[in-house]
Amino acid sequence: MHLKTRGLILKEQNIGERDKLVTVLTEARGTLRAFVHGAKSVKSKKAAATSKFCYAELTLAKTKDSYIIDEARPIEMFFKLRDSLDRLALAEYLLELGFAFSPEEENAKENLRIILNSLYFLCNDTYPPKQLKSVTELRLLSLSGYAPNLVACDRCGCFESTTMYFDMEHGLLYCDNCAPASAPFALPLGLVSAMRHIIFSEIKSLYNFKLDSALLDELSYITETYLLRKAERRFKTLEFYNSVQALG
Repeated sequence: MHLKTRGLILKEQNIGERDKLVTVLTEARGTLRAFVHGAKSVKSKKAAATSKFCYAELTLAKTKDSYIIDEARPIEMFFKLRDSLDRLALAEYLLELGFAFSPEEENAKENLRIILNSLYFLCNDTYPPKQLKSVTELRLLSLSGYAPNLVACDRCGCFESTTMYFDMEHGLLYCDNCAPASAPFALPLGLVSAMRHIIFSEIKSLYNFKLDSALLDELSYITETYLLRKAERRFKTLEFYNSVQALG
């Protein structure tokens, strides 16, 4: 059986002297692993199109227990990611998010589109990097079933107060009057609006909001902290990205 789909190469691993194994985020089948025979040969027509960060048109053959990439044509290589360590570090983290929060053997068109859009905007400096990071974190979490309940105060139904409070553990929002001691993260209304936008907006307008640098820093911290609690695991690429940011 052959499958034609578009996919983004998330990981690549050398297998022997000629072949490699790649992890691909595809539109039709989510994340999958596929062998690329002869990919390390200088004459290989599939080498570039199956390299990390490449978005490609793929033809895959399904065997009993694996996929093999028969044909690959590059669509976008995202070359500008290599121009800056800051940019590359964040891009590596975005790929790891794509791997961690995308389904296997299921349609993942929106997951793929979010990662691709974030990489494209990162390459072209369209939006601040921390905005891209937060959008990707919170929207992928939401697609995976971990969306926080930000519609209104969980106790009284108040839509907004001067300051809202976010319970990181349970993903709940509280107003000034109802916030328990377990919800220490105070959210200015600008942040509440931005987080609601990320969760509920159509993908075509997903990135269209503005925050000043201080609020972007706070948004980045909140979405990252919430993600780590829900994922219950480390992300080495995130740790590297944060170490690069600390040096800057």
